[in-house]
Amino acid sequence: MAEPLCNAAVKKCKETMPQTPIFSSMLGSSCSGQVQPDMGERCVDPVYQDGNLVSGSLEALIEHLVPTMDYYPDRTYIFTFLLSSRVFIHPHELLAKVGQLCIKQKQQLETGTEAEKAKLKSFAAKIIQLLKEWTETFPYDFQDEKSMKELKEIAHRITQCDEENGTVKKIISQMTQNLLMALSARSQYQEIKEKFRQPATDKGTILKTKPQSTQKDILSVCCDPLILAQQLTYVELERVSNIYPEDLMQIVSHMDSLDNHKCRGDVTKTYNLEAYDNWFNCLSMLVATEICRVVKKKQRTRMVEFFIDVARECFNIGNFNSMMAIISGMNLSPVARLKKTWSKVKTAKFDVLEHHMDPSSNFCNYRTALQGAAQRSQTANSNREKIVIPVFNLFIKDIYFLHKIHTNRLPNGQINFKKFWEISRQIHDFLTWKQVECPFEKDKKIQSYLLTAPIYSEEALFIASFESEGPENHMEKDSWKTLRTTLLNRA
Repeated sequence: MAEPLCNAAVKKCKETMPQTPIFSSMLGSSCSGQVQPDMGERCVDPVYQDGNLVSGSLEALIEHLVPTMDYYPDRTYIFTFLLSSRVFIHPHELLAKVGQLCIKQKQQLETGTEAEKAKLKSFAAKIIQLLKEWTETFPYDFQDEKSMKELKEIAHRITQCDEENGTVKKIISQMTQNLLMALSARSQYQEIKEKFRQPATDKGTILKTKPQSTQKDILSVCCDPLILAQQLTYVELERVSNIYPEDLMQIVSHMDSLDNHKCRGDVTKTYNLEAYDNWFNCLSMLVATEICRVVKKKQRTRMVEFFIDVARECFNIGNFNSMMAIISGMNLSPVARLKKTWSKVKTAKFDVLEHHMDPSSNFCNYRTALQGAAQRSQTANSNREKIVIPVFNLFIKDIYFLHKIHTNRLPNGQINFKKFWEISRQIHDFLTWKQVECPFEKDKKIQSYLLTAPIYSEEALFIASFESEGPENHMEKDSWKTLRTTLLNRA
């Protein structure tokens, strides 16, 4: 059977576009360079530098997005503009402007020469391809009625280019169906509320008592550091799979401060980010809880060494987020103060891990390791070697600082698009890493423990810590006294 003309046109359109972004060739691998374009040509709109679009008015950038009968925008531009445009215009307003430009071009073709009229189907295929890329990459842009109305209006106009056999109508129908399925899947995920752990705040019963012999700890569930690191990686990949580019751009646009990632807009747009951030905090507290609740020093030493080995395996896998969470848990004051325990720990491995996470020079050592993992991922033949899970808080802060250091608009009012190329490149890297399929099988027993085991509050951690190793200085003695008094008052 012959391939439908419109399908063939869409296919040809896709084949002539670059199928992989070329951010690195345009901007290099770091964001340390100046991203302010040369403003020598202030009257030009848009402005190009070394063949790359670096600034322009919103109207010019929108025109550059919309295909013509002889032009289709580069995929890197489509992704970058659709991602960054929300800083300046609402998606439904952008759709309306795109629709107006499409209708204008369609009318010109319809009233033009016979040769131009013959290009209507080719033009329709390009518009469909743009809409497909938009709906597949940023489905959340179509969550409200206004955006869906604009999409349907454009689709209705485009179907008129192929009224004879209805091929265009069928493709648009399939695209719309896929969009609705994607929106439904996201909506269902958001309705499943995160089961936040309830920290054990009343730990008066642990004073002067021994743990029950039947009490579970992580070692009773999994005593192999590699397996636990793999299961942590499974959790990480599962969580990041629910983070989308528009979520990250929402944080960039509306972050109140580095310490409070609350969005001033739609709360649902940051829910996935907050859930992932909560996972990091829970893992840190779980590590501290597992260590502090062990009464016997020998067993506690074993627990510390076990988590050091788990963190090292996470590093080897490329799971930097879990590694950082584990190190953070062991550096919490209730754990760090256990000097008698640490004196028995072989700390050489831990020192190496801390070296990788050294915050000096803007986490230079970590960034070097991350770059190595990213390079390994690019040439990997297996999913095991493709895994790159960055420290999420540092990733967000990098995007935030890039956003704050460079202005959105230049002195002449044009959008500083070179800045958004770089933000887009970093977000694209993250999206590439999150799409890796986890190569490790899910262990339900271990997963259940990781996600449901009780964790102590900070107060409970200090109580358990002081009970294991008594206070050694006046400050600790005062803290311990205050904690005991608080517990007695509660009783």
